Amino acid sequence: MFDLKNTTTQRQAMQAFFFGYQAFTAKADEMLSRRGLSRVHQRILFFIAGSPGLCHKDLLQRLGVTKQALNMPLRQLVEMDMVIIGSAIEDKRKRSLNLTRTGAEYEQLLRREQVKLLERAFSEAGEVAVNGWFAINRALAGKSEPLSEPSS
Repeated sequence: MFDLKNTTTQRQAMQAFFFGYQAFTAKADEMLSRRGLSRVHQRILFFIAGSPGLCHKDLLQRLGVTKQALNMPLRQLVEMDMVIIGSAIEDKRKRSLNLTRTGAEYEQLLRREQVKLLERAFSEAGEVAVNGWFAINRALAGKSEPLSEPSS
């Protein structure tokens, strides 16, 4: 077990996390910046792609942001013809979010690059390490069960 009371061990753990996250986001950040977008735009596209018809309130909850924080990037994605905002089928008062064809293709392109990196890392690390990685990420997120989409 790592001794996180030891400063050297703290730095090693945090450095591994920082560099891993930097590698994970680097290619996507580059692709996003070419379009004047950022990681928040990618997260919006990612969650809508995973739950077509996602309501605005549920997206706010998944992202853990306020309406104000979501407003501008979501509006940008609508203006770029990547997201469509409509009325939910079950309740016309709710705003339903869907990706356009352009949005879906772009989200897949971003995700494909990150999946390649995960495939390589998971293959090198092995199943036991990958299971540990999932457990650590659940613990960091404050989740005791497997990370998944909250139900709408």
